[in-house]
Amino acid sequence: MMYRDAHVTDVKHMNISIRKRAGIISFVLFFGLLLVLPLLRQLTDHRLMSIFDTFYRVGSLVFGGGHVVLPLIERELVISAEEFLAGYGAAQAVPGPLFTFAGYLGAMINGISGIFVGTIAIFLPSFLLIAGALPFLDEFRKHPSFQAA
Repeated sequence: MMYRDAHVTDVKHMNISIRKRAGIISFVLFFGLLLVLPLLRQLTDHRLMSIFDTFYRVGSLVFGGGHVVLPLIERELVISAEEFLAGYGAAQAVPGPLFTFAGYLGAMINGISGIFVGTIAIFLPSFLLIAGALPFLDEFRKHPSFQAA
């Protein structure tokens, strides 16, 4: 609120190669998967669908750091506390995002295929949100309220 009147008039154009249509499709996919995956999980009762649904929802809820969703992950997955803590310890010991923990948990549930499904599912929401927002970022940057924020 303090900076709402201090806006920049000559905002430089950003050259973004993602079209607005692709951005809209990304947003629709993001929210569509968020709504449809829990239903598909109940209808199919397939282990990989369960992994994908869990990690997609977790990836959709994280804004800031992966530690926020650790209780959600632990509650959703059917593995022992020892396995969970061993994977968490390993994820803390190596550089990189905590989300690499999804590959470990996927492997504990469903082997090699669980690694790929868990890792893709936890990172997919971020990619969809970025691809959805980027085409519109240039227009938002021109608004004084967006600049103030």
